[in-house]
Amino acid sequence: MLKTIAAVLIEGFAPFEFGVLCEAFGIDRTEDGVPAFDFRVCGERPGEPLASNIGFELIPPNGLDALADADLVGVAAASIIDDYPPAVLEALRAAAERGATLLSVCSGAFLLGAAGLLDGRTCTTHWRHVDELAERFPLAKVDPDVLFVDDGAVITSAGTAAGIDACLYLVRRELGSAPANAIARRMVVPPQRDGGQKQYIQAPMPECTGSLQALLAWALENLGADHSVATLARRARMSERTFARRFSDETGTTPHKWLTQQRILRAQHLLEDTELSIEEIATSTGMGTGALLRHHFRRIVGVTPKEYRSNFAGRPALAQSS
Repeated sequence: MLKTIAAVLIEGFAPFEFGVLCEAFGIDRTEDGVPAFDFRVCGERPGEPLASNIGFELIPPNGLDALADADLVGVAAASIIDDYPPAVLEALRAAAERGATLLSVCSGAFLLGAAGLLDGRTCTTHWRHVDELAERFPLAKVDPDVLFVDDGAVITSAGTAAGIDACLYLVRRELGSAPANAIARRMVVPPQRDGGQKQYIQAPMPECTGSLQALLAWALENLGADHSVATLARRARMSERTFARRFSDETGTTPHKWLTQQRILRAQHLLEDTELSIEEIATSTGMGTGALLRHHFRRIVGVTPKEYRSNFAGRPALAQSS
């Protein structure tokens, strides 16, 4: 049951991610049928200012002792540093040991990792930081593709708005759909989003400055053609075996995987910037059929082309009537 929520801040905290916790748990929404929360903003030294990562300061009114009876401890994102405050890490460990739920937003996962609370757990963070999280905490099972991970007593979320998804999920898990939907309506966000982080990650062409640079540039200009290893090898004036080996050495992947990735990347741009149909995009990118495009698009991006276009296509602003 969620009654008492403690939001932990450290030096260099991120205001938006802290604001997610405030918005989800710190506003009285009892008139909408949401139970009242005892929301506490906590720092290592109560009454002393903490600088945010954009320069302004905030004074937490509560110390770390306010975590002692919290049902949920929220850890906002903060600048990623080598050494986190030992007192904060100990307070997080103590909260976990007594059975509190811990929820991190974005890079807040690094505090949980530094406290040893991600060992053996599946977790996530912002896509830009997943590799560093996995490197720093090798016992953690980092999933780079999801918006959030529920590992029982520890919930980790990806960047910024994914923290909203995690908070709403936790409310739904603990209190039911009605309170979660009420909070979502007030925040003007969907109660639940589909897909994962993959749809937000840029996937540029792999760097290639070797002998295949000109060939790859030509292939990008002609993605609609029916490329194969044999045709590309002939154009590169190599045997198929030599070409495949050279391609792997210079790009780190296979010709088929490279072409598929670039076709999906081109499809993303066309979905964002044009009104071409799925079949037309499939033809333009060399995917052949809409069914094949949908299959690879969902596998690589995590959502369907239709869902991606709904999320990212540019739309003219609508005038508001007075």
